[in-house]
Amino acid sequence: MKKINTVTLILLGILMPVALYFAFIYAPQERVMGVVQRIFYFHVASAWTGLLSFVVVFVGAVLYLWKKNPKYDRLSHAGVEVGVFYFTIVLVTGPIWAKPVWGAWWTWDPRLTSTFVLFLIYVAYLLLRASLKDHPAVRTYAAVYGIIGFVDVPIVWMSIHWWRTIHPKVISPGKVDLDPRMWTSLLVCFGVMLLLYFVLLRMRINLEILREQVQTARERVMEKQA
Repeated sequence: MKKINTVTLILLGILMPVALYFAFIYAPQERVMGVVQRIFYFHVASAWTGLLSFVVVFVGAVLYLWKKNPKYDRLSHAGVEVGVFYFTIVLVTGPIWAKPVWGAWWTWDPRLTSTFVLFLIYVAYLLLRASLKDHPAVRTYAAVYGIIGFVDVPIVWMSIHWWRTIHPKVISPGKVDLDPRMWTSLLVCFGVMLLLYFVLLRMRINLEILREQVQTARERVMEKQA
């Protein structure tokens, strides 16, 4: 496991500069928005990765309620934390891109609003777990909440197709609305973000396992002392 992690980290260290090359050099400059548009490659890649993470949360929650195996709860919990991290990137880079293009840091556009609501839903998930950490049914409550919260994921994805929005479309039904070099650069950045995601997810799951082991050892010591 340690060897695999080392290889993955080395690969990540190599691929990150590659992603920067594609985003800032290989991809052509957008004629209207100019250089600020290059934030798009990391903004969209983070959004896709965050949405994928919340799919992982949903799957882990369903599997936990079905199997009652703690490993699925760990997967779901880790998925929320890493997903919130990626959506934080989205909500920070979005306004930086929007200000020079739209003339405003934020608008209550359907895509922006649904994304912000999804972020708040999963922040509330983390608050719920923190407040109920000693409750015997915390995993069950978290799983149910994770499943309910997932309802907003398809809304975020489809919002630019269901409602009128000023948010640019990357993919329209049946076609990709990008220059081929831009599309290639986006896929490269998404691939690197995805690799980073799996590294962070694995690290967070391992950290949770260690936390549970420490908690179990502490309880045993307290039992012996009693």
